[in-house]
Amino acid sequence: MNGTAESPRSAVDPAARRRVLFICILASLAGLMCGMDIGVISGVLRPFGIEFHASTVALEWIVGGMLVGATIGALTGGQLTQRLGRKYTLTTAAAFFSIGAAGCAASQSITMMIICRVLVGMGMGLSDFCTPLYLSEVARTEQRGAMVSLYQLLKTIGIFLAFFSNSWFAPSGAWRSMMVVEAVPAVVFLVIFLCLPQSPRWLMLKGREEEALETMTKLRDAPSQARQELKAIGEQLQTKEEGWKLLRTNSNYRRSLGLGMLLMVMQQFAGINIIMYYAPRILETAHFSLEAQMWCTALIGLVNVLMTFVAVGYSDRWGRKPILYAGYASMAASMAILAFLLWYGTTTLALQLLALGMIIIFVGGFAMSAGPLMWVICSEIQPAAGRSLGISVSTGTNMLSNLLIGTTFLSVLELIGGPNTFWLFAGFNAICVVLLYLFVPETKDVSLETIEKRLMSGVKLRDLGS
Repeated sequence: MNGTAESPRSAVDPAARRRVLFICILASLAGLMCGMDIGVISGVLRPFGIEFHASTVALEWIVGGMLVGATIGALTGGQLTQRLGRKYTLTTAAAFFSIGAAGCAASQSITMMIICRVLVGMGMGLSDFCTPLYLSEVARTEQRGAMVSLYQLLKTIGIFLAFFSNSWFAPSGAWRSMMVVEAVPAVVFLVIFLCLPQSPRWLMLKGREEEALETMTKLRDAPSQARQELKAIGEQLQTKEEGWKLLRTNSNYRRSLGLGMLLMVMQQFAGINIIMYYAPRILETAHFSLEAQMWCTALIGLVNVLMTFVAVGYSDRWGRKPILYAGYASMAASMAILAFLLWYGTTTLALQLLALGMIIIFVGGFAMSAGPLMWVICSEIQPAAGRSLGISVSTGTNMLSNLLIGTTFLSVLELIGGPNTFWLFAGFNAICVVLLYLFVPETKDVSLETIEKRLMSGVKLRDLGS
């Protein structure tokens, strides 16, 4: 049939799709900064601690300083993104990273290091709040999972780069050089983020409809598609951002808020950041040499990157929940086997390599599942009127959970020993499999507007995407 109307398939604009991908990659560079900060500290702790005679508690708070700042950044991110927009919130985050990382490299005391780590953490908190939000608003519905997962992918690449550079500087104990490697990209990204377009959704929220249409037209296949999407956004935004009012008056909103918090507790208590912050110390308990600890840590970082491609490539094909089930099952099993090995004793090379293999399986399981996909789901389940507060609360929960783990792990390890510590993490990952079944929805191929309608009509949380 020869008609004049263009179907969605015939109206595909490759240039617009490449533009969306390019913008999402640029925005996701915030994840690279976060990853480098997460990874660099694993190499810094030992030489810094020796130079400044730092206690176990002091070392935990050098890790924890970043997480305190990240919590502040996450909890203030909602107001900042509302006032400045997503674009300028990301540039603010890059400024905190630049100043904080440079200060860390120049630190002359434990106190100065902790303060500068707080500044870097504020950049991380803003990035973790703002970037998934921005990506979910710019990306197409059918690519949303992959684009939001891209942020986590860049974060894993940042962790690997930090681990790799740490391995080169470790023999000389040059911890200041490790910190400089983190500081330089932050300055570059500060300039890059100024080139990003504002989110069309935010422009609509501010009543700048012509700018929103101009921006959205560049991001979609045809002007008609852009107008249709903006119309849906406009209808959704008829209710102003009033998260606190919803929190008081709407039980359905409290359900989405609670689910966002649960998802972030599940992500952090899986135990990934004990590996990211303390991998050399964990490998030391398995009797690896200092040089082997650093290079094995770099290998762990590489696996973290490679397995994140699974989520980026398949979360919009297989769905979120099947990948999450596989990830948590593998994390529970690997932590249980590692706990057994540490109890039995890694007295031979074969047992050491098996312990390393379990850590790699754990990191791979997290990287392909909970790492990126919890951020994806959190960005999808919050209704428009409470989106900023919802994502702010879930991101703050992530940071607080991370803070609790990061500032207690070494003490718990010393108190109850390696085997019991890893049994705890194995048990929690097993519980998460049950929580996935009971509460987590499948959101693949479901628009944000549809998810909101189902949430507000009282549909069970796990059925929001059905």
